[in-house]
Amino acid sequence: MSVPVEKREGKYTYKDLCSWPENERWELIDGEAYDMTPPPSTSHQRILNKLSFIVQSFLEGKPCEMFFAPFGVFFPKTDEPDDEIDTVVEPDLVVICDKNKINKKGCRGAPDWVVEILSPSTRRKDLIKKTTLYETHGVKEYWVIYPDEKIIQVYELEGKKEYDQKRLYIGLAKAPVAVLPGLEIDLQKIFQD
Repeated sequence: MSVPVEKREGKYTYKDLCSWPENERWELIDGEAYDMTPPPSTSHQRILNKLSFIVQSFLEGKPCEMFFAPFGVFFPKTDEPDDEIDTVVEPDLVVICDKNKINKKGCRGAPDWVVEILSPSTRRKDLIKKTTLYETHGVKEYWVIYPDEKIIQVYELEGKKEYDQKRLYIGLAKAPVAVLPGLEIDLQKIFQD
């Protein structure tokens, strides 16, 4: 087990992140470190399992690829090496249609679709910081799932630089995935206990 780097004033990079204990999960946004503990709830994991099964089944034989946490998504500012990148996050689920973005460490650049399932400890970051982050870096579609409320909030770029007004899907609705035409997520299936 590695020894954690002492927190210092200033910013962190992926190189710093790699030197922290392996049993800890952190994200970096503009060099600021965010602890991802405690682990997700059972409800969170059930939703992720059901959603990932539906998405993976749909993607069979298609060019896009799905990954789920822990999986690093690197957002470089320019062409800096991975070690110098100061924004590395682990969304709950991503779909990437450009295979050139996938490397041994994860995804370098914006996935096509990002899903975050809210947890009490990450709620504020997911709703504010990550929404801005994904919008700025060109994530075409961003879903925020509220497990307790059984709601999905959808943001889409649709060829623009800013997310359009969000759409909400509640209860027995079916939520279409814009970046994967033909895929609809049945909320009843993913929220069923």
